[in-house]
This record gives sequence, C-alpha cells and structure tokens, in this order.
Amino acid sequence: MASGPDRSLSRRDTVLFILCVALSVGMLLFPARAERAAGMFRGTLLWPLLQLQEQAEAARTTARSFERMRAERDSAAYAAQFLSSLRAENVRLRHLLGLGAKLPTGYVAAEVLHQSLPTDGRTLILSRGSRDGVREFDPVVGAEGLIGVVRTVEPSRSIAMTWMHREFRASAFTRPGGVFGVVAPALQVTGSDLLMQLRGVAIRDSVPDGTLVVTSGLGGVYPSGIPVGTVMGQAREETGWERIYIVKPAENPAAASQVLILRDPGGIADSAFTVDTTR
Repeated sequence: MASGPDRSLSRRDTVLFILCVALSVGMLLFPARAERAAGMFRGTLLWPLLQLQEQAEAARTTARSFERMRAERDSAAYAAQFLSSLRAENVRLRHLLGLGAKLPTGYVAAEVLHQSLPTDGRTLILSRGSRDGVREFDPVVGAEGLIGVVRTVEPSRSIAMTWMHREFRASAFTRPGGVFGVVAPALQVTGSDLLMQLRGVAIRDSVPDGTLVVTSGLGGVYPSGIPVGTVMGQAREETGWERIYIVKPAENPAAASQVLILRDPGGIADSAFTVDTTR
C-alpha cells in the first residue's frame, strides 16, 4: 500500500495528465482560441525566454559575421603581400609573349619547376621535354636575355644549365665595338655567383663600362645577338695577352619562373630583345 506522499504525487500526476488531455482536446476543437491563448502565453510567461533566444541568435550571427570579415581581411592581407610579385610576373609574361612574336626562330614556352636544392640557379628543371620537341643544346632565354642551355632531356621535362654553372661558356662580342671574347660565371674573379665575366679580350682592346655584350653565334648553339649583360668594369685579374671584364647579367636564372626554349637556333635574334643598360 502506497504511503501518503507517494499517493499525493500519484494524484498530482493524474490531474496533470487529465489537464493536458483536456487542453489538447480543446485545441483540436477550438483552434482559433487555442492560437490566441498560445499568443498570450508567448507574450507573458515565455516573453523573457524568447528575448534570450533572440539575443543568443543575434550573438551567433555577429560571431559568424566577425569570423567572415576576419577571414576576408586575412585573405586580402595575404594577397597584398604578393601583389608586387604578381605584377612583376605579369610584366615578365607580357615581355615573354612579345619576345616570342619577334623571335626569328621557333621556340617552346616552359615553366621553371621548383627545386629546393643548393644548386638552385645553376640548373633549372623545365616543364617541357622531348615530347614537346626539346633537344639537347637548345638555348634557354628569358624576356631580357640569355639564361642557359638544355643539357638533359626527358620525355616530359628537361634540365637546363644556366650561365651561373661553373662549366658554362658562350662565345660573345660587344656592341658597339665588336670585341670578341668568352662569357662565363665570374665566381673565380669576383667571388660572386651573380656576375659574369668576359674573358679572352685581346690586351690591345678596351671595353668601356655600360657596353652591351651579346652572343656571337659562333659554335652553332646560340643565335647571334642574344643579350648576355652589360660591362661593369675590368677585373683585376689579367694575363699578359688578355683582359677580363666583369659583366652584369641581363637575366637572373634563380628568379626565372617562365622561359623560352629556342628551336633551330640559327639566325640573328638581337632585334627581338630590348635591354635596359641603365639597370
């Protein structure tokens, strides 16, 4: 037999059940009155709870808006960091497109693939290979001048040796003046791998600063007239029969992202290039 408190709880549950059933039946029989009663209930007893719900929803909306604005700000700041480099790359691409239209020889456009090696700049991995018609000893040029020559060819990519490589050599001459020599990296003369040297200049010849150095076409690898760089001055090292000049290169292979691989390198290419000798 149930005790007193348990019996009172049972009666209360029964009353609540009957009340709920009565309210449900009333709402089904009189929906309009039920709706008005619900409205009054929302406007009185439930009004504080509804206000809290609205405030919580507004806070969530504000938080989402803040996160979206912060993401947009971060994206804008990230894009702004690379804006100058993107502009420079666009200018370089436009120059390459203009160069390709002026070249008297055929060419294959290629991208320089990323390589995180100590030899960056000395050799470049290019995105074109034998399937695209690339062959060994094809010259590689940028918008401003000579970069190097293809040394290894694979079906879908190739490897170019740039002028920064210790083994690079190319026959060249000066304009104006017509003084012939051989260009090579200047590490052994200046200690810098960002400069070139013009060797083999006859001791009787002198080359003033600012003189343009271009490929001579001798040897059949490079077309005549590809800009190599400009003379910066005479090196201290000199033998009894030759002068050595330091040359500021027209192109920095370590900064190249797109290049042109020349095909059938015969002919004269100087009319295709525009070199700023004041840089």
